Amino acid sequence: MPIALENLLSNHVLISALIGWLLAQILKVPFEFIRTREWNWALLLSAGGMPSSHSALMVSTTIAIGLHLGFDNDLFALAVAITMIVLYDAAGVRREAGIHAQKINILINELLAGHPVSDKQLREVLGHTPLEVTGGTILGIIVPFAYWMLIIWQ
Repeated sequence: MPIALENLLSNHVLISALIGWLLAQILKVPFEFIRTREWNWALLLSAGGMPSSHSALMVSTTIAIGLHLGFDNDLFALAVAITMIVLYDAAGVRREAGIHAQKINILINELLAGHPVSDKQLREVLGHTPLEVTGGTILGIIVPFAYWMLIIWQ
């Protein structure tokens, strides 16, 4: 096995982060089915939805850094700061951009009814509700601890 690939596969922080992100993306489909009674497989590759994969990715990474290097490490402090920015952005700025897209789509539909200039709708699901961010955060806490218990601390 090439050294670079071997190094990647032994990077437990990266593996925890990717597992957290992947689980969040996969869980979006059944959560959406419970909410709407319709399967939406496009959620596997899209932003938005429950749980927040941005939150799960960043919190998993941050917790895994703490478990790997120690919670008193400067890199853990940096990870916490970046994670806070991502969580705020996911629930704040990106959510507001989605709300703006909804309003603009309504305006376009009302103003241009019968006069198709462009039928391309803006993407409205850009951010997350606080509940979705909380779901991703909880998943992001559970994944690295479970990974460490199963793989590292055995």
